Amino acid sequence: MFRQRCGACHSMDPGQKSGPHLTGVIGRTAGSIEGARYSAPMRASGIIWDKATLDTFLAAPRRLIPGTTMTVAVPDATQRAAIITYLEGQQPTANN
Repeated sequence: MFRQRCGACHSMDPGQKSGPHLTGVIGRTAGSIEGARYSAPMRASGIIWDKATLDTFLAAPRRLIPGTTMTVAVPDATQRAAIITYLEGQQPTANN
C-alpha cells in the first residue's frame, strides 16, 4: 500500500524522491528532515507524527496543515491503517 499510495513522492531512503524519506517518521517532528523540501506551513506546524496525526493528515492533508504541498489524500481508513502500520515498522539506521 505504501508503494501504491506514497511511493511516487516518498521513499524509505534519504534523498531518493521529491518528498522527504519516511523512515522513522513516527515520533519525528513534521518538517524536520534537513535538506528536504517542505512548505512553510509544514515546518511551522509543530506536529509530532504519531498514528493519530498521520491518520488525520493522510485523510485530508490540507485540512490538517493548510498550505502544505502534500496533495495526495488517502480517504480509505483501511488503506491509511495499512500505510501507518508499515511506517511504524520502519526504524532509522545509523545513516538516517
